[in-house]
Amino acid sequence: MPPETQDNSQLDMQQLLEEMDFKVLRRGEVVEGSIMRVDSDGIFLDIGHKEEGFVPMGEMKTIDRGELAKLAEGDSLIAFVMRPDSQDGPILSVDRARGEEGWREIQKFMEQDEAVEGVIAGFNRGGCILEVANVQGFVPMSQLITISRDVFKQDSSESSEPRSDDSIGKDLIGNTLTVKVLEVNRSRNRAIFSERSALQEQRDEQKAVLIQKLEEGEIRKGVVTGISNFGAFVDLGGADGLIHISEMSWSMVESPEDLVKVGEELDVYVLRIDRETMKIALSLRRLQPEPWETIFERYQVGDVVDATVTKIANFGAFARLEDSIEGLIHITELSDAVITNPNEVVSEGQEIKVKILKIEMDRKRLGLSLKQTIENLDPAGYVSEAPLEGESVTVDTEDENEEVVDDSTIASAASVEEDEPVNQDEAETDSAAVIETEVDANDVTETETEAETETDATDEGPDESEDPSLEKEE
Repeated sequence: MPPETQDNSQLDMQQLLEEMDFKVLRRGEVVEGSIMRVDSDGIFLDIGHKEEGFVPMGEMKTIDRGELAKLAEGDSLIAFVMRPDSQDGPILSVDRARGEEGWREIQKFMEQDEAVEGVIAGFNRGGCILEVANVQGFVPMSQLITISRDVFKQDSSESSEPRSDDSIGKDLIGNTLTVKVLEVNRSRNRAIFSERSALQEQRDEQKAVLIQKLEEGEIRKGVVTGISNFGAFVDLGGADGLIHISEMSWSMVESPEDLVKVGEELDVYVLRIDRETMKIALSLRRLQPEPWETIFERYQVGDVVDATVTKIANFGAFARLEDSIEGLIHITELSDAVITNPNEVVSEGQEIKVKILKIEMDRKRLGLSLKQTIENLDPAGYVSEAPLEGESVTVDTEDENEEVVDDSTIASAASVEEDEPVNQDEAETDSAAVIETEVDANDVTETETEAETETDATDEGPDESEDPSLEKEE
């Protein structure tokens, strides 16, 4: 067998290198290698390629001095392939690799639905910038729980000028948040996190325990965590309950923000508990007695009170005495005159005085009267037929005697009518009586006219009979 020469050994080495299965590198790939040596120029890595990879100092800024001093030959290190084929061998980057590794980690967190901790890097007007595993992502304002929305207000308290993004939440930068990954899009460098989702699982467990302890009718302390147009959410210590806008006050509420503020601590009444759906209904107004339950402490039948006309119907008008106390003024109680439409006397929004005729606390009903109030006896648009002060009423009789009715008699008769409440049937009967009275008066007037005519005729008779006698004497 012929001896091997030096040329043959180089050929065999080249052939051996070609036959070895080396890893093919691609730009943008993240590879793991072992440290071969560290010098002032950078780090040399064995990445399974026929040439060792090189990490320049400019691509290892994420490695601080303490960590760099601890690196030793054989240690494992992740690198990002920047240029796979260069004259000096593959050029790698530790900085980009750590970012890429972070993307892989948050992708794994999203797939496994795990919570992860991040550091607040900044704020903008829409939410919070959070760094997780060396990747900066975004937490929308709606997904934040522990950070109040007041942080994102555009107008500062000291000046009317808009605030810059750099000034938003400066005191919170560097704090940590526990979040879940909602979305990862590596091609767009997009990562969306949610603190609400991360805390939801923990809160669900706390809520299940709290719901078992809660009892309907008890009073609990809570903190307002959110406000919507239909109510306010209150944290009872691990579970949120809803105060519907209709349960905020016995009076009308235009907006929940008029009564409560986010972060405010208050007492709430536990109205209903649905243990199947784990929903809690709360109330603020039940902490105080309903106005109808104490109505006799403020009003009595016969009282004359201020009211506001709230609605007109064909049978009368509704008037509000206070926030939740309303009553009906029947059309027969609007005016002494016979009217067909309540709008002839009152209009919506008008301030009036009414007399309380009836109180039905159980049915939450009030009977009111406008015409029986002294100040409204002569409403606008109605001409009273009552005599003016100082005038007297005379009635002619057959004996031609005058009967004088003084003012005191009229006043006493009016007061009797005011003291007696009139219902609808009685009012109709009275109206009919008034009409009949007017007809009788007309009959009396016609009779008197006829009598006067006959008297005139009788007076003229003697004048005619005197003429013949005069002629006789002549």
